[in-house]
Amino acid sequence: MKIYHTSYLEISKSALEHNIQYLKNFINDGVQISSVVKGNAYGHGLEVFVPLAENCGINHFSVFSADEALRVHNSISENSTVMIMGLINNEKLEWAIENNIEFYVFEPDRLEKALEAAKRIGKIAKIHIEVETGMNRTGFAMNQLPAVFQLLKNNSSHLCFKGLCTHFAGAENIANYYRIKKQQEVFRKVIKKVAAAGLNPEQKHTACSAAALRYPKFQMDMVRLGIIQYGFFPNKEILIEYLTKKKENKNPLQRLITWKSRVMDVKKVKTGEFVGYGTSYLANSDIKIAIIPVGYAHGFSRNLSNQGIVLINGQRVSVVGTVSMNMITVDVTYINSVEKGDEVVLVGKQGDLEISVSSFSEFSEQVNYELLTRLPENLPRLVVD
Repeated sequence: MKIYHTSYLEISKSALEHNIQYLKNFINDGVQISSVVKGNAYGHGLEVFVPLAENCGINHFSVFSADEALRVHNSISENSTVMIMGLINNEKLEWAIENNIEFYVFEPDRLEKALEAAKRIGKIAKIHIEVETGMNRTGFAMNQLPAVFQLLKNNSSHLCFKGLCTHFAGAENIANYYRIKKQQEVFRKVIKKVAAAGLNPEQKHTACSAAALRYPKFQMDMVRLGIIQYGFFPNKEILIEYLTKKKENKNPLQRLITWKSRVMDVKKVKTGEFVGYGTSYLANSDIKIAIIPVGYAHGFSRNLSNQGIVLINGQRVSVVGTVSMNMITVDVTYINSVEKGDEVVLVGKQGDLEISVSSFSEFSEQVNYELLTRLPENLPRLVVD
């Protein structure tokens, strides 16, 4: 395949297979895995990732919005399910219902409009009732629930109570422990209220990647696994806690993603000359630089000016000068042979060395999630091994 872009991503099929199998081993028996693929599958490429996940036995996918749901719907087999956790405009509810797409309901207007749409097209809407337990974002408040329950009971032929759910406010940080515990208490009360109302949702779910690891009792019927399936723990805290519990010393997951480019030019800079825009880097001796056609327009943060690292010919080399929109320059003075066309690894392995997403993120002051989801959608994603 010819690459016309300035850089590209490799997505490892075998790494995903390893991760899914590993995750299935710590998920409780009978718990369904919903693969969270919002944010263009965390930057991995939604249309590339979804079929790979299906081949690993995943048949439920969670997205944020209707546009993502459409992309997943067009990429899955007939046996897989899509669930919208966030935005779907009322006028698109008919489309979702018609295509068996499940969706969260967290405010009265969507609930009423979903009922109207289901009646209009004569097909049952599969809805997940999200409740507010303390995150104070989306979800029905406790005092709204009696009316919700009554509407569900009166319209069971039009509304399928597919799920009861909530979202924890930062399960990845121990600093939020008390807040999460309070949320869990509230959710338990909601479960009792649902049962007392004579309703029985098909699934109860609360856990993201961090919660599934830290609070296994709240894996319930389904877990919504996002960043962990791509080979990343939510943060170092969760990783260290997990390794301590398991008495392991190495991240058991494998990263799927490698970000590569190629050297565009090599040139010499004399002592006393500045490199790139402005005066942020002054050559204190004669140096040799390589120009790489990647910049902040491609997701290579401007914060990496004069401190980023890339791999060329199996060696680490430093970014010198300011990261521009479409280019970076790196110091290759001490690499004997660097030529136009040589492979450059921005994130991933080359030889015995690796630039991890987490180290890249630390330099750029971005969390893993931010770096990954900011990778442009038009970068080619190539499936390897």
